[in-house]
Amino acid sequence: MKKLLAHLSIRQRIVIAAAALLAAGLLYGLVRQQREADFKPLFTGVAPEDAAAIVQKLKESGVEYRLPDNGTAVLVPSGRLAELRLSLAAAGLPKSGRMGFELFDKTSLGASEFTEHINYRRALEGELERSVMSLSAVEQARVHLTFPKDSVFVEEKEPAKASVLVKLRPGAALSPANVQAINHLVASAVEGLSPDAVSVLDMNGNLLGRPKPTGGLDGPEPSEASLDYRHKVEADLLAKINSTLEPLLGANKFRAGVSVDCDFSGAEQSEEVFDPTHSVMVSSQRTEDVSGAATASGVPGTASTLPRPTSRPSAGSKNVSRLSENITYQTSRTVKKTRLPAGSVRKMSVAVLVDNDLSWERDHAGYRRVLTPPAPEKLKAIRDLVAGVTGFNADRGDQIMIESLPFESTLAIEPPLPEVPPAAPAAPNAHPVPPLGFKWNPDRRTLWTGSVAAALLLALAITGVWLRRRRSVRHAAPPPAVSAPAELAPPAGGPPVPPLPPGPTAPAKASLEEQLQSKLAERDALQQKLDSQALSSLKLAPVITKTAEVLAKHLREKIAKEPDVSAQILRAWIREEEES
Repeated sequence: MKKLLAHLSIRQRIVIAAAALLAAGLLYGLVRQQREADFKPLFTGVAPEDAAAIVQKLKESGVEYRLPDNGTAVLVPSGRLAELRLSLAAAGLPKSGRMGFELFDKTSLGASEFTEHINYRRALEGELERSVMSLSAVEQARVHLTFPKDSVFVEEKEPAKASVLVKLRPGAALSPANVQAINHLVASAVEGLSPDAVSVLDMNGNLLGRPKPTGGLDGPEPSEASLDYRHKVEADLLAKINSTLEPLLGANKFRAGVSVDCDFSGAEQSEEVFDPTHSVMVSSQRTEDVSGAATASGVPGTASTLPRPTSRPSAGSKNVSRLSENITYQTSRTVKKTRLPAGSVRKMSVAVLVDNDLSWERDHAGYRRVLTPPAPEKLKAIRDLVAGVTGFNADRGDQIMIESLPFESTLAIEPPLPEVPPAAPAAPNAHPVPPLGFKWNPDRRTLWTGSVAAALLLALAITGVWLRRRRSVRHAAPPPAVSAPAELAPPAGGPPVPPLPPGPTAPAKASLEEQLQSKLAERDALQQKLDSQALSSLKLAPVITKTAEVLAKHLREKIAKEPDVSAQILRAWIREEEES
């Protein structure tokens, strides 16, 4: 190493030293990172009081720990995680916030009454914090209580108050029902505390529930609770009106509205009534004195017993009987104490708008819209129903307005389509012939007869057209050479035509042509005879119904318009018959 370092330059030595230091630093960082990664959370989201107690226990046990997240979490080596959790649970840690009634587990003999009072309030606040934190949406909570201040003077007595500060979980929120539940939870745990005297707010400073003013719901401005109560009463009355009038008028034939003025001033009323016609003995006092017989009187002693006394005893006194009676009478009275509830209906106004009936009348231009308002008897019946279902009271100043006006939806209805005039009455024995395009349902016999007749007429028409075209083509074709054919082709289905005699000489050409023309005429006549025989063999029954006449007329017009299609259909039918 010395020889190697001796042969190195200063620059090379510096580079090697720097590389060694860098490698050592990287190795140390990797080791430390691996060691820090081995720390797992023992508890997370703990209160500062619980974190301090947990750290103290870890120091006593000599366990290395970490405090990330501003001391709200405690990390320990993963190898001792389960062991430390069990040991801390045995010690009662964590305690989930401030201490509750475990403050009184240790008795302090030198504590004063003031100290006991403060400890009781601290314990009660801690228990309420644990109860509020048990809600799923609340992560942390703080509760502050003010106990009622007693006084011999009613004016100086102060009621109990409370404030609750909550920290919500990410993405969670407290509904008005949850806030009201927290108010009742705190009020039920503190003596003399009303739910209206509890304030609830979150960590962002938003007031979720505030104490209500003393005196109920009345005040210079209507509160949210009073508006909700008023809307609920109006919705209830409106639902009753709709359910009563809907079977009578229809779902979309009326509109109703209700406005209610409520009195939210709750009070107590005392009434004392005296009845002078009835009197009752309230008290009676009687004194009686009774007098007895006369008794000796004087100065007792020797002088009074001598024969000649120096002085004579005085005469005895008599008891006097006296009777005195004192009776007190008082007229009867009645004392009544009535508590007027808040939220009674002071005045009510109901408005109902009824739609007009719509009808149409024909005139020279088409249809005319006619709007008919409901009859006065119907409006009176509607008024009586609304008054009965809403509890109408004229002495209270209630109002009911019933009006009839056409709705916009009624005015927007389109007039009906023009009606098709009815067809002329048919003969008693003839079947009705409906116009084309209309639905007609004849019986099976008439339908079968018309179908057969139409098919036969179509076949005859197509056959005639086909024969006419064939004849015209045959007459238009040039006559064949005399020497070419040996014999004439027989007609379809007829006997063979005998061959012409040979005529090689030129003077006999004229006679041969005449004979050829005559043979062609005979063949045409024979073909017509065969066609007539084939038609007569069908033995068609005469069609006398109007339905057949209409169908035949329709088929003739169709064949005249499209002869090619008709001929093609007839050829197909003939081919099928020949093959069969």
